[in-house]
Amino acid sequence: MPVRKASAVWNGTLKEGNGTMKMQSGAYEGKYSFGSRFDEDPGTNPEELIAAAHAGCFSMALSGALTKSGFTPERVETSAKAHLEKVGEGFKITRIKLTCEASVPGIDDAAFQDLAAGAKAGCPVSQALAGVDISLDAQLV
Repeated sequence: MPVRKASAVWNGTLKEGNGTMKMQSGAYEGKYSFGSRFDEDPGTNPEELIAAAHAGCFSMALSGALTKSGFTPERVETSAKAHLEKVGEGFKITRIKLTCEASVPGIDDAAFQDLAAGAKAGCPVSQALAGVDISLDAQLV
């Protein structure tokens, strides 16, 4: 299996500095700063990238589980909200909320919910984030 790589460079002090993060594939390179992480300044932040990775991983895991169970998903759309909060003297991602809407012909809601829960537990990013409270709101559309 391939090893995925990303890198980051930070220049300067924590509050006045800035940096860039990039993916090995070249698919993404973006600026980040104290303001883009802890306020609403332009740029990205590690939590946003974790949320994107989690949404993508869950969508693929659910599509795979549906297919394996004999259903053909037309679309699985997932958003993730990673909550960064001050805990003690530092910061922690305390919870992630996955919200999914899926179009899956022929499946009933109970079977869909069961497969969605399994995908949440089984996707590699959920497993990597096992120390974080992960919630799921999955809806058939």
